[in-house]
Amino acid sequence: MATIVEQIKSPVHDEMILFEQKFKESMKSDVALLDKITHYIIKRKGKQLRPLFVFLAAKMHGEITEGTYIAASLIELLHTATLVHDDVVDDASERRGFLSINALWKNKIAVLVGDYLLSRGLLLTTEKNRVDLLTIVTKAVKSMSEGELLQMEKARRLDITEDVYYRIIEQKTASLVAACCGTGACSVNAGEEMTQKMEEIGKYVGIAFQIKDDIFDYGFSDKIGKPTGIDIKERKLTLPLIYVLNKVDKSQKKLIINTIKKEKQDPRKIKKIIELVIDEGGIKYAEEKMFQFRDKAISLLNEIPDSPAKSSFQQLIDYSINRDK
Repeated sequence: MATIVEQIKSPVHDEMILFEQKFKESMKSDVALLDKITHYIIKRKGKQLRPLFVFLAAKMHGEITEGTYIAASLIELLHTATLVHDDVVDDASERRGFLSINALWKNKIAVLVGDYLLSRGLLLTTEKNRVDLLTIVTKAVKSMSEGELLQMEKARRLDITEDVYYRIIEQKTASLVAACCGTGACSVNAGEEMTQKMEEIGKYVGIAFQIKDDIFDYGFSDKIGKPTGIDIKERKLTLPLIYVLNKVDKSQKKLIINTIKKEKQDPRKIKKIIELVIDEGGIKYAEEKMFQFRDKAISLLNEIPDSPAKSSFQQLIDYSINRDK
């Protein structure tokens, strides 16, 4: 029986298979060490939801073109580069249940690999003269960097508000999903207005997607490929905790903040914070907000004519927030 993701892929099934071949080609290098590392990355790839957003967004507005493959490869190269760099920044030893690049080959090589992947993406667009696609993605890279830095700044001070939280996740996560949808539409010449609408849909999906990820951090699942409670240990205040901090009295709020500042490595203390967030309705509140952003995306999507690609795109939105990892 086909998995949910395989069912979603059906309108662009053949194109996604061809994309995988093209993507592998784009990763190749004459440097043996680099080729070995990129091969390791390809073997441990994720579900490739971002390229799927690109292809479905394109298919909704026309026939898949060479530009669509360029857009999907650019997005995936960029995304992979940011993951490699993120693991260095976070000093993470695992990615998707496997050892990270920096754990196997150390930070210096990991940074250079990330740089290589980014440069391959840039070359791909300039060689094919697709500056329009590069412009959309470059804006996303800028936003992602700003979002990460804003989150680091707020982690130091622990003074994040709900509005700032949305700004951070819009920049660091939603901007890339927006770029997926925008480049997909742009690759089939859907027009500036439709490209912008697809970017807006992607933005709302990306925000809902990140809220879902943040909810996972309060669960006890081993399916998600990362330990729970890690956001609290890294002083990242996400929506479930922000809601509870606004709800509890001043003394309890001070106790939580002090625990995060001084006792964040104590698993018992972290477990207590997680339990408090669940008991005080933090998860429920975050889920409500997640569905609101999902609904905004669906509302805009409903303005686009029906097609098999549109149906799959809506399924992909639902999958993004109903997934268990």
